[in-house]
Amino acid sequence: MPMTKRLMIPLIGLLLALIAAGCGTRSAPIPTLIDIDASSTSVVLTQNAPPPGFDTVEFADIDANLTRLPGWHYEATLSFSGYYARTTREATARTNAQVWYNQVASARRVVTQVSGDLQGNEQNTRYEAVRLGPDAFLLRDGTCLSNASEDAAFAADLSAASLLGGIRTAQAAAEKAIINDESVWRYTFSPDDVALPALALAESGQITGISGELWVSPENNAVVRYYANIDFENGFLLGSSLPLTGTILLRYDLYDIGDVPNISVPFGC
Repeated sequence: MPMTKRLMIPLIGLLLALIAAGCGTRSAPIPTLIDIDASSTSVVLTQNAPPPGFDTVEFADIDANLTRLPGWHYEATLSFSGYYARTTREATARTNAQVWYNQVASARRVVTQVSGDLQGNEQNTRYEAVRLGPDAFLLRDGTCLSNASEDAAFAADLSAASLLGGIRTAQAAAEKAIINDESVWRYTFSPDDVALPALALAESGQITGISGELWVSPENNAVVRYYANIDFENGFLLGSSLPLTGTILLRYDLYDIGDVPNISVPFGC
């Protein structure tokens, strides 16, 4: 047998042996391919996820849970611009309420400004109301009313929820920020989740569009900012006697969480 053939036979045998041995062993796993876009999204969601228990929130009353805090101040505004339904006659309205709260004293101070024309006569009114425990005081047009008046109690207990409503359910979004000196997370909501007590749709009325933003402080379990724009047709707003069509702007900001204000009887009472 030639020398070359004698060398090739052992080499072939060795190669076959190695192949046979390889068939009986497990090869190293192949790494799973990563979807770069999905990976980036996952990182963002994880890094910006709210604390446990706050994947969804419910604030049907936009100022819910605030009485658990020692003190704060918020500003709530509802403004409307549009027309009386099926006419070209313009209609406007704006209600702004600033509220301070002192938990220890069971005290609230409310300063409200009302302006616009929804009832056929233009108005521009400011009043200040204070609740000190069981007592309520109202200063309006230079006249002071106290406990004997239901108006005083109503004005002193005015809340952002009675004006702006709230959000029934909202889902956490992948975004956090510092707003009004508080760590907050953004939440998204659908039009069906918006509660708006100031608006009552007529039989043929409808909401044609809603957009907005909701920012929540998990530490305080409270809404720090709520902005919404609501377009509607043929509805009654703030007790208007005639139906309206136009746009409502809702603005709510909570400030000074933990600061306890000094609240006293309005000057003039």
